[in-house]
Amino acid sequence: MTSAAEPRRQRELASLYATVKSLTALGELDEVLQSIVHHAHDLIGTDFTYLSLVGADGRLSARASEGTISAEFLAATIPATVGLGGKVLASKSPHWVRDYATSTLIQHDPDFDRLVVAEELGALLGVPLVVRGEAVGALFAADRSERSFQAEEIALLNAFADHAAVALDNARLYEASRAALRELRVAYRRIERAQAIHEALTGVVLAGGTPADVARHLAGRLGGSVTLVDRVVETGLAGAVEEARRSGRCAVSAGADGTTRSVAAVQAGDSYLGALVWSRPPGVGDDADLRTLERATHILGLLILKERAVAEAGERLSGELLTELMVGSPGIGPAQRARARARDIDVDRLDLVLVADSPAAPPADLARHLHDIARERAGLAGEHLGRATMILPGADDEATVTEVHKRLRRTLGAAVIVVGERAGGHDWARAFSLAGRCGAVLRALGHTDVGATTGEYALYATVFDPERTGELERFLTGTLGPLLEYDRRRGTDLVGTLTAYYAHRANVAATARAVHLHVNTLLKRLDRAGTVLGFDWRHDNDLELRLGLRLHQLRATLAT
Repeated sequence: MTSAAEPRRQRELASLYATVKSLTALGELDEVLQSIVHHAHDLIGTDFTYLSLVGADGRLSARASEGTISAEFLAATIPATVGLGGKVLASKSPHWVRDYATSTLIQHDPDFDRLVVAEELGALLGVPLVVRGEAVGALFAADRSERSFQAEEIALLNAFADHAAVALDNARLYEASRAALRELRVAYRRIERAQAIHEALTGVVLAGGTPADVARHLAGRLGGSVTLVDRVVETGLAGAVEEARRSGRCAVSAGADGTTRSVAAVQAGDSYLGALVWSRPPGVGDDADLRTLERATHILGLLILKERAVAEAGERLSGELLTELMVGSPGIGPAQRARARARDIDVDRLDLVLVADSPAAPPADLARHLHDIARERAGLAGEHLGRATMILPGADDEATVTEVHKRLRRTLGAAVIVVGERAGGHDWARAFSLAGRCGAVLRALGHTDVGATTGEYALYATVFDPERTGELERFLTGTLGPLLEYDRRRGTDLVGTLTAYYAHRANVAATARAVHLHVNTLLKRLDRAGTVLGFDWRHDNDLELRLGLRLHQLRATLAT
């Protein structure tokens, strides 16, 4: 080695040492690559030097550069299979050209060639970046004049490329490890958050919280709103609830207002107890939050089952005590008084009996709803003789019955009849009988959705009060007796004919169609009814006749 080449060799070794040293810093990839390109440019002395990597799209693009070079050139990309770079990558060995624009040794890219002309690029040397046997990029040294590259220059640039490949591999591994660490930290924070929420929800339950308290606390931790829906859900959620029940995981339902709704079913074995609905703006929440929502359903399931067990025990005791009072009335035994006192109920004040009936719910379900009202009003509720029944303290009977009807109507979402009767002298059985029979009369009169006391239908009291049966018989005998006897002896139905006549507002044609008779035949029957009664009922005062026909019809309905 000559004395003149000695300083240059020392500079090369020093630059390579600085490059190797920069690799141990584990800095950002772009910083390391820029350092390599900087040192290579200083040593080789070309007009500019740049390093390109193959992207996911299969094109080469510059990642670091040094020297005078335009931004347009650096921003350009070229397919990894063409140009000098394509030749370097394919052979995994260095290649160079004296003049890039006129070279016939490479496959040209028209778009890149235009930039080559604008940049006045002449000689170009490229060496590969090989990582684990794969060519992932190239390091280039370029001059704006024609020239040949010496073996020493090629070897030096190749050495820098080897360092760049190591730096690239290390940086990628470093980035992967840092990404894994970040994911681990995020996952750990999610686990900690989920555990904290779970412990907080457990604390709510242990402190005596209700399912609604759990839902509110969960909403405070997750954001948005969390709602516990009953077994009967709105149509818009029915599909999501069914999917959640079937899969055992959260189901997603889009709200009408654009919100995201996640639904998790609350189940205990095969029993469906309801569903949790988490509503929040788009983008809020992740998979960990959905798992938290699912775990919350387990807590809610246990809490709901516990509440139901307590409620059912209370309902059973309440229903048993109500039945005992009904069966033993009038009067209160010492045992019943003591049991009522233990439930903070003053039996001496239980003076209003209510009976509820609805085609939308069986008596057992109605009784369960009445239990909620009875607990609030220090009363008793249960199912007695197949009817949903409640006994309450009644200061204002009409107002109480109206309020109970409204609550049941709102809860059921369907028509319901509630009838109340005051129980005098602790005779709850008689009040129950009157209220039940009055409810039947209301249905016979065409009422299907009403809350009333028996006093509001005093006109029909002779029908639903068994103790007034004698009065009813005397009235019907005095008004309809001859007709009833005639029908019994002759097998006719004059009473039914008159009832239909009044039901159709004395319209002969409409009545004839209703009873399937010719008009003339109907008129003869009406005349015969007048003959049997002994007066011209169509022209004289027929109020008692009409009332008698109505009461007879109601009595027949109750008997049926």
